[in-house]
Amino acid sequence: MEEKEERVPAPFERGTDGPKVIVAGLDGSDSSWRATAYAAGLARRQNALLAVVHVQPLLVAGAALGAPTAAITADAAEELEREARSAIGRMPEAGSLRWEFHTFHGDPYTVLAEAADGLKADAVVVGASERAGHRLAGSVAVRLVKAGHWPVTVVP
Repeated sequence: MEEKEERVPAPFERGTDGPKVIVAGLDGSDSSWRATAYAAGLARRQNALLAVVHVQPLLVAGAALGAPTAAITADAAEELEREARSAIGRMPEAGSLRWEFHTFHGDPYTVLAEAADGLKADAVVVGASERAGHRLAGSVAVRLVKAGHWPVTVVP
């Protein structure tokens, strides 16, 4: 008698049918705007959700001196969101793009990694660092690639 093999459903896999959630890091630099534009086009073509993540750095030195850092960083985040809405609105077929804007406080690498995990991202898109010091200390993009949790696209 032939023994029947029981089929066990495959475990959940990210990205097997194309990306469903794409996280793009936006800090206002030219390379982060290019990365967000690239991610928006990819999300539109793949019918994926684009999660634009802006990380407000903790300005410890300014806070220690009594500067109103929370108001400054909140204003910057609101301005970036307005600019993102405007830029995405000018895209061809912008109405078919599903997207959301998230603002968090903290270390950019840690926050982007936590956001990507929390949103169950299939891909992360960031701009290449424009700071010379990152050649020594390591950029956010390099750290995300080394984490190896998601495919990471670094846009120059």
